[in-house]
Amino acid sequence: MPHELPTPVSRRQMLRQCSAGFGNLALLGLMSSLERASAGTNVNPLAAKPPMFPARAKRVIFLFMHGGPSHVDTFDYKPALIRDSGKPLPFDKPRIQFAKTSNLWKSPWEFRPYGQSGAMISDLFPLVGACADDICFIKSIHGTNEAHGGALLKLHTGSDTFVRPSMGSWLSYGLGTENQNLPSFITINPTFGHGGVGNWSSAFLPAVHQGTPIGGGGPVEKATINYLHDPNANTPLQRAQLDLLGEMNQKHLARAGTDPALEARIESFELAFRMQTEAPEAMDVSRESEATKKLYGLDDPKTASFARQCLLARRFSERGVRFVQVSHPYWDSHGDLPKEHGRLAHEVDRPIAGLLQDLKARGQLKDTLVIWGGEFGRTPTMQGSDGRDHHPHAFTMWMAGGGVKPGFSYGVTDEYGFYCVDQKVHVHDLHATILALMGIDHERLTYRHTGRDFRLTDVHGRVVNEIFA
Repeated sequence: MPHELPTPVSRRQMLRQCSAGFGNLALLGLMSSLERASAGTNVNPLAAKPPMFPARAKRVIFLFMHGGPSHVDTFDYKPALIRDSGKPLPFDKPRIQFAKTSNLWKSPWEFRPYGQSGAMISDLFPLVGACADDICFIKSIHGTNEAHGGALLKLHTGSDTFVRPSMGSWLSYGLGTENQNLPSFITINPTFGHGGVGNWSSAFLPAVHQGTPIGGGGPVEKATINYLHDPNANTPLQRAQLDLLGEMNQKHLARAGTDPALEARIESFELAFRMQTEAPEAMDVSRESEATKKLYGLDDPKTASFARQCLLARRFSERGVRFVQVSHPYWDSHGDLPKEHGRLAHEVDRPIAGLLQDLKARGQLKDTLVIWGGEFGRTPTMQGSDGRDHHPHAFTMWMAGGGVKPGFSYGVTDEYGFYCVDQKVHVHDLHATILALMGIDHERLTYRHTGRDFRLTDVHGRVVNEIFA
């Protein structure tokens, strides 16, 4: 009897059939696959997950001031800086500095007490000042990088040297979304420089946890989510196309056993289809009352762009998006600080105050954590004739709502605001604290990649329980 020729074997089939040698490495994925098979369905990676312990906040709105606002000109009042303005700094400057600075320079703005807490806030932020009794100021934040790119990546991902998932992606991975028709992580007007997409990337986490950008680098009056609609296909046709594609991908997945990248791709297609219904409505700020639009500052051309961002953040947040970031450039005032910081603060003061007041009036501030800050502060010493240099050694960020103490100040800098001297909070500590407010233990939220368990705080991080209400 003639011998039959063997059936050709593809490279993929050969690797799969010879996988006995990889058995130990594949065991975890196999168990996961069997669990899904026994359940009769694939687990949605964006499904809402319970926190590890009772959470104080359910969602985050991060107001990111790109470029580095000056802490000594905004929220860290230093009478000694006024007294000694023009004199040399009486102690050593850091060994590594971004640029050369000269003598101490007092703030061009007056500070005054606000609210029952008596928080000292500069005239740059009078409307935010009116919300002082709802705010928890952290005045001892410090980082490790003097350059924008490294500092942005450090703040957003916990690393300024390696590709790591952003904190929005970690929260999405840990908690999922409360609305299956919207992404769990949205970034409005993100920068495409200084780390670029790395600042909202999911890196090695499943791709569905990456931030969804709206606009980028400029005014957002007409910004939208790219490719939200296909002008060449109606809804029934899109559904049929997606079903066919899903059927082919599911067959591929069944043969592969487990493929996180493919699973994420399947879910991303489905999410994109569902978003076509809900995302346009969420972005339609015309549905808001005239009083609400005015509260945020949509009636003023100078505040309208950031007002729309803040209003969109509230609308996405109340619809269950877990992490919303809005970005405002560009606070990098190496020169002409009185003019530039004055202009920038005017653009954001009213929208931020409007957001806080609106959330509070709607009863949403108690479980929404609002965070404000930049990648670093600025030097108390002068650069050139009227500027300040990058300063990661001490700067201020603040939080509101979400279980933090209102009308409270934590952390101390020296008499000029140059170095943190007490109750120091590193960026890793900030991340650990944000996760804890969301009901997550930063040491237990891990993802295995390239043979080790990674986390947002790497091998660092202390939860600042002292600021918890």
